[in-house]
Amino acid sequence: MLEVIILAAGQGSRMQSSLPKVLHTLAGQPLVVHVLQTARALDAERIHVVVGHGAEAVEATVSAPDVQCHLQAEQLGTGHAVQQAMGACDPTSTVLVLFGDVPLITKEALQGVVVAADQGIGMLSATLDNPSGYGRVVRDDDGDFVAVVEEKDATSEQRSLQEINTGVLAGNAEQLSAWLNRVDNRNAQSEYYLPDVLGLAREDDMPVTVVCSDNDSDTQGVNTPQQLEQLEREHQRALADQLMTGGVLVSDSSRLDIRGRLECGRDVCIDVNVVIEGNVSLGDGVSIGANCIVRDAQIGAGARVLPFTHIDGAEVLSNAVVGPYARLRPGTVIGEQAKVGNFGEVKNTRVGKAAKANHLAYLGDADIGSQSNVGAGTITCNYDGANKHRTTLGEGVFVGSNSTLVAPLVIESGGFVAAGSTVTDDVKADQLAVARGRQRNVDGWQRPEKPGDSD
Repeated sequence: MLEVIILAAGQGSRMQSSLPKVLHTLAGQPLVVHVLQTARALDAERIHVVVGHGAEAVEATVSAPDVQCHLQAEQLGTGHAVQQAMGACDPTSTVLVLFGDVPLITKEALQGVVVAADQGIGMLSATLDNPSGYGRVVRDDDGDFVAVVEEKDATSEQRSLQEINTGVLAGNAEQLSAWLNRVDNRNAQSEYYLPDVLGLAREDDMPVTVVCSDNDSDTQGVNTPQQLEQLEREHQRALADQLMTGGVLVSDSSRLDIRGRLECGRDVCIDVNVVIEGNVSLGDGVSIGANCIVRDAQIGAGARVLPFTHIDGAEVLSNAVVGPYARLRPGTVIGEQAKVGNFGEVKNTRVGKAAKANHLAYLGDADIGSQSNVGAGTITCNYDGANKHRTTLGEGVFVGSNSTLVAPLVIESGGFVAAGSTVTDDVKADQLAVARGRQRNVDGWQRPEKPGDSD
């Protein structure tokens, strides 16, 4: 049985933030959530999260049936942190220790470490051009593992080593617990170091297998805003590369942010500064213009999303056109070949096939029939101060510019609303509704004068 312990108790003082370090986000999710997902991908039976700084907030973030939290009241080192959870682990289980601030660790990188634990203890290392800040892996002349030395305790020769300890290790729960009880804090930081169990394992003639990662991102932790930004960009470029390998045309991989899950069909084009959030699917031939935000949306084949458009919880069917500067809110469906244009806002509304709202319209809680045309400046007045009401337009309805449709309201197929009307009563099929004050042209009208105009 595999159990995973995730260390998430640290304050992360170098982040210069009141937010616990593991709750800072990468690709739209807290760092610790990325690690949780990896633990689940390994089919861990139980997951233990050690919390400390900001414990309540961290616990709320990781709360799930398969997660148990353990409080590290004092920050006395990584070995001490692991001890807080060891008592809840089955003695016969394999325990894998991960870190909540190493978000991109992969299942593939960890599988070898878990397998090594069957014979003794497994650990994950990496070779870095700049190993500053990390404990160094010391090997003998035969290349076998000797020890991990923390940088503050290392000699100048040891500091020159480039192979670092990632902190990730796995072993039998009962054995790990016994070694942890033997770890002392006689070191530069007066802390109980988790890597010390590796040396103790060697003393007990227990094999220590070092699995070296070949991907820096797998093992890169986050300690500063600069490191978080760097890792974000590396991750986003990797995601963009995956898309392009699948045939997606990405204008600039450095200016695409995917903060969720994106599925793309063939011949999809994504322009610069696009942000994808939540679960998004783009059908064949979809184009997303520059500076768009698309969240929890489905975009059908051949649809075009023009620049500066925001789509949130909406569906755009095939060959529809949205934008520029349009906003689609939750519950909206834009029908096939329909058009919502410049500065249009649509909420909880179904726009029928080939219907149009080309300019400056607000359509809230409405059903717009196919082939209907909603003029510029039209709004559906859906809220009476207490309740929301729907507006229904049949097929082929024409609504003139600057009209106000006061819900609940039905305009039947073929209905026509004159420009500038405020419509409060239902309109029957093929009727013309004119609801505006009669124009009067007043002769001899005296323009008001500003004070001082006569001087």
